[in-house]
Amino acid sequence: MRTVLFLCTGNYYRSRFAEELFNFSALAACSGWTAASRGLAVDLGVHNVGPIARSAAEALRQRGMNFDLLAARSPLQLEAADLDRADHIVALKKAEHLPLLRERFSGWLNGANPGRIEYWHIDDVDRMAPAKALPLIAEEVEALMKRLAGTSVRL
Repeated sequence: MRTVLFLCTGNYYRSRFAEELFNFSALAACSGWTAASRGLAVDLGVHNVGPIARSAAEALRQRGMNFDLLAARSPLQLEAADLDRADHIVALKKAEHLPLLRERFSGWLNGANPGRIEYWHIDDVDRMAPAKALPLIAEEVEALMKRLAGTSVRL
């Protein structure tokens, strides 16, 4: 099984939504792949309440998932081993996440195969409402799954 790793700052909203949505659809649309997610700076999420943003949980339920907010795991901090294990990596906002990767994982980033990581341009809730951001993430996840389903070699 190959893994795509979704990254955002707090692993609370964008990356968690992408991970759950990917895994919900992967069996049918992207066989052989699974998703994980982590936060580049979970310590910055001091105002995050609960294990996942309510807007993300609600959007998952609206897409047919039986997502239990109370049973959801807490946000997870990214470690270098997570980056090493991933076959493909998606950072949800290049302008926000590339600087954090450079600051906290420069050694890994300097030695990384550039083809293993891609950057999307989805803003956090302070700049884009969930009603706009979550559908954009869903579109990006769908496009990613189509690309990954068509690959037979490590990206």
